Amino acid sequence: MPSPQSIFILSVSSDIGEELALRYLEKGCRVAGTYRRSAPEQLQRAGIPMLRCDVAEPGCGGAIRAFLEETRFRWDLFISAVGQLTPIGKFLETGFAEWETSVNTNSVGQLRVLHAIWPCASTGMKHAVFFAGGGTNNPFPNYSAYCLGKVALIKMCELLDDEIPELNPFILGTGWVRTKIHRQTIDAGTDAGRSFELTSRFLKEKPPATEFSEIFEMIEWCVEHGKAVAGGRNFSIVHDPWRNGGVSLAGELHSDPDKYRLRRAGNKSNSPS
Repeated sequence: MPSPQSIFILSVSSDIGEELALRYLEKGCRVAGTYRRSAPEQLQRAGIPMLRCDVAEPGCGGAIRAFLEETRFRWDLFISAVGQLTPIGKFLETGFAEWETSVNTNSVGQLRVLHAIWPCASTGMKHAVFFAGGGTNNPFPNYSAYCLGKVALIKMCELLDDEIPELNPFILGTGWVRTKIHRQTIDAGTDAGRSFELTSRFLKEKPPATEFSEIFEMIEWCVEHGKAVAGGRNFSIVHDPWRNGGVSLAGELHSDPDKYRLRRAGNKSNSPS
């Protein structure tokens, strides 16, 4: 499948977003993106188009569409690198307005942007990449807003894959990555529960972690294998056997429509529920 030539990154100011942007620039691709507070200096020097925007704001989608139309940017790869851990704490002990905003930021706000900029997409097959979070296979205590938003994205990837023939949407679980998002857990202190200790140890001891290069390579793998393999799936960069070509994995995904999708464990019926 042809490689994407025009990459739009929602939150190019995130550590993952910036690193991916630099790698696509090295490949000779066009890159554009958004930032919430300040634009990365390296990307400013590279001269890529960037717009200041907060996905929590309802008008963000329309503003980004206008920005892409003004710059005549036709994307064929959409990467959403948005993620917000706060508010951190037990559901009943967090302010609901802040909790609701976080759920929106981690899901609906990102989908609003994709919906808004669809008319700015290139012709032919397009790809959309989201990032998952903790709590897919077990509880993720004290991070309910973040967890709920990310799980919604997992299911939405399957829905988008089913509804839009010319879109290959997929979502990646990165595992532990050394990014600034962990500051939110440290700032939360005891409200983060056991995650405070785990995160503190991760930042202090610096054990092996997912590299930015692995995230880039996983995206490339999903794009290369296309909709028939990657479409609507939730991948784990750390645990899935995609490396060294991932031939066996591609074959399994071709033959199993349920693999790496959100399903009820033990369910044997394929009828709608």
